This record gives sequence, structure tokens and C-alpha cells, in this order.
Amino acid sequence: MFNTGRDRFFPYMLLLPALALTLVIVAWPLFETFRLSFTDAALKPDENWVGWANYEKIFSGNFPEVILRTFVWMFWSVTLKMVVGIAGAMLLNAAVPGRAFFRVLVMPPWVIPIAIGVFIWGWMYNGQWGMISGVGQLLGIFDGPFEFLAYRDTAFIATIVTDVWIGTPLVTIYLLAAMQSISPDLHEAAWVDGAGRWYRFRRITLPLILPAVATMSLLSSIWTFNSFDIIWILTEGGPRGGTTTMIIDTYKTAISRFRYGEGAARAVLIVLFLSAFAAFYFYLISRATRGGANNDQ
Repeated sequence: MFNTGRDRFFPYMLLLPALALTLVIVAWPLFETFRLSFTDAALKPDENWVGWANYEKIFSGNFPEVILRTFVWMFWSVTLKMVVGIAGAMLLNAAVPGRAFFRVLVMPPWVIPIAIGVFIWGWMYNGQWGMISGVGQLLGIFDGPFEFLAYRDTAFIATIVTDVWIGTPLVTIYLLAAMQSISPDLHEAAWVDGAGRWYRFRRITLPLILPAVATMSLLSSIWTFNSFDIIWILTEGGPRGGTTTMIIDTYKTAISRFRYGEGAARAVLIVLFLSAFAAFYFYLISRATRGGANNDQ
């Protein structure tokens, strides 16, 4: 009555268009990047096989410093996003008058096009007419105009602050949705038993939103690691390479200097770093989850 063989393969046939699209859009460019990383491809008609020369050239220069700077930039940016995002979600989840209005106000940094928001921050960092420098002079913090983007340390901090401002709204809304999925009965029962706000947050809210926190932390880490437009618009990786991350260095090598083979090698390293980071992150989260479950038992 039924063709069991056709029925068995029918679900896989439905997946074929998505599989073909994935192979064309993801797998083939990734393979081509990996192949180019072993060549001297540049702005010329032919290319030669150079083996591991591009990778050796990477680690013989200042790329290890760029790697370290990238992870430091990602760590502080993601950490601040999560801390501010959790605090913001807690405030927006509180029963206060005008709560819906405040929830709308948190969205503009994420809704505004990134380029426009970064240009606004660039003006604010300007020492001559920027608001931050002007307020600092009024308060006596600065003796005169201070150019935040002219010094390595302050430029590095400025890019982190800008990235946090842009990325925090998404983290806040995501964690707010997770908090709203928690049954109010749990908090009410703890409140009746005399538990304070900090205890309820530590023992009820945080454990229940931990999967959402873990997911958002991983996604934010990947987005921040690959963030290009914020740093490029503000500093283009300067001053003196003080804000050059792996993605900025890859762009400069492959596009600005037309060394496609070396740029492809850097791109392959980025994929490897992010894959290893994601695997290690999931390992730590799984261990923490199992440990929490064992403690509860």
C-alpha cells in the first residue's frame, strides 16, 4: 500500500535544496579560502603553491600580539555587555511605572545603523568639539582638548565602549525574554519565605537564565571577535596598530596590500580560533551544568 523505500528517503530529499545552498554559500568559499592560504595569490594573473610559507610568515611577525589584543578586546567587550545586559534586563523586568516606554528606549543603539552610531561616537571622542572632552574640561579632568583616538590605550578603550553601547540592547532584550519565561510563583514563594532580592536573583533567576546567558555570550563573542566596522570607522586599526585586531589585520593584508594568500591564511586561523573557542566554551558550560545538577541532587 505504501512505498516504504520512497517514504524513507523523502525527508532527505526535502533537505537537498538547503544542503546545496549550504555547500555553495559556506563550504565552497571556506574550501577556496583554505586553498588560497597555501598559495602566493596576489594582484597578478597566476598563483604558485607555497605550502606553509604564509603561516610561517604570520607567526614570524607581530601577529601573535594581534591575536592577544583581539582576545583582550573580545573579553572586555563581551563581559561588559553581559554585565550591563543582565542589569538592564533586571531593571526592565521590574514592576515600575512606564516599563514599556523604557523597553522601547533601550533599542535605538541597536536599531540605528552601525556606521551612523559609530560616526556619532567618533564626534564625541573628538578633542576639539567632542562632548566627552568638553565635559572633562569643565569638570577639571583635562587641562585642554583631549584626543581619545590619538593614543593607543584610550583608543582601545574607546572602541570597547562603542562596541558595548551597540551590542548591549540585543543582550538586554534577549535576557529580558528569558527572565519573563520564569514563573512568578517561584519568586513569590521565595519572597514569602523571607528571601531578599539578591538571594532570589542568585538562587532563582540566574540559574534559570543560565542557558540564555551561555548562548548569548557565545554569539556575542563570535560577533565581537569578527567585528570590523566599529574599529575601522573609528581608528582603522590605529594609532600605531593599537586597535588592530585579527579581522582588521586580515582586511589590511588581503584587501589593502593585495596579498590574498597571506590574508586567506589569516582567515583560516580566525576560523580555527573561533571553532576551538566555541568547543571549549560548550565544554565548560556542560561541566558547569552537570555540576549544578549534581549539587541539586
